[in-house]
Amino acid sequence: LGARSPAPVNRIKYARREQILGDDMMIKQNRIPQSTALTNEEKTAFIRKSVLQAGDELRAKHRWLKHQDAIGAIIMVLSLLGMLGSAWLYYQEIISWWLCIPLVALFASFIHELEHDLIHTIYFRKNPKINRMMLIIGWIARPSTINPLVRRRLHLHHHKHSGTESDLEERGITNGEHWNMKRLIMTGDNKLATKLRTKSIHEAAYAYIVAQKPSDDAELKKLIHEQRNGYFPIGKIYYFVWHGWLILQATLILATLAGISPALPSAVNTAIDILNFLAVTVMLPCFLRTFCLHFISSNMHYYGDVEDGNVMQQTQVLNVWWLFPLQLFCFNFGATHAIHHFAVREPFYIRQWTSKQAHAVMREMGVRFNDIGTFKRANRYTMAANPAVELNTNN
Repeated sequence: LGARSPAPVNRIKYARREQILGDDMMIKQNRIPQSTALTNEEKTAFIRKSVLQAGDELRAKHRWLKHQDAIGAIIMVLSLLGMLGSAWLYYQEIISWWLCIPLVALFASFIHELEHDLIHTIYFRKNPKINRMMLIIGWIARPSTINPLVRRRLHLHHHKHSGTESDLEERGITNGEHWNMKRLIMTGDNKLATKLRTKSIHEAAYAYIVAQKPSDDAELKKLIHEQRNGYFPIGKIYYFVWHGWLILQATLILATLAGISPALPSAVNTAIDILNFLAVTVMLPCFLRTFCLHFISSNMHYYGDVEDGNVMQQTQVLNVWWLFPLQLFCFNFGATHAIHHFAVREPFYIRQWTSKQAHAVMREMGVRFNDIGTFKRANRYTMAANPAVELNTNN
């Protein structure tokens, strides 16, 4: 009787948070609290709880989904077989180049989603050797990408500081740049995205390294080495061949337009045939998939004026209908990746499966949907004076 009770304001605040964050029946009955009464932290927690509960209910209904490691391995094998099978069909002249390129890119998009989930140890968490092996296989299958073992540190940092100056991963794929022809070219080519803006990339890399807080010179040198050699060796070889093929094709086209038809040695013609085959089965699919993914990702993430650590400001849901052709080659990334920022542990296929429930909660909590104005604002979060002109929440 003599003990002091908590202050009334604190009791009310605590009770309100318990009701918002602890009442599972509210979620099950689709009763969503009024977002205006919540802080951004409370909105984030409610969305996370809702998304994870939807995933748990799905697993309870479909018990085979609990075999997460096996599902990841099967998707990897089937995707690799799909890529190799498409290349074989093209080699046998059963399918044309215009079909082979999107087929390979489509199968590669599954492997990209697997890599992303492997980085978060969603598969084979208890067996790091298999996790690492799958990452390396995925890198070989998509040689235009950065070493996934280097990307792991970059990506985990991205989640902690998304949209800030040290978010090197998103800056690397043109997030935060003004839209012009240069950004369009850089969107599908990781090497050009660096070479065409060396100053801004060096500044972002410096901010990223400083944010890692290296404890000594040895750790600092290791971080610098990682950034300088992130594409070595697979990516370095890929971009040498890719850019070489582009120069070769441009030269041959110009020669034809000029009426020049040089007689090339048979060995050179054979080399050109090999390069053309690799272009259709590897390089052009890589370009197509990379362009689609980076166009979507760099515009559904915000940059520059985002509050550090505020998940509500980090992303939007970008699922407007006219982006479907691009979404096709990045597993509907624009519609589902924002879900991942709130609930990291869910694999990509669960995010897609439960996206309807997730979107309902996210919309009510104030997450933006189809903020097309981001293209005019260089992906800044702060909107113009008349947000109705830029923000479309009907999709």
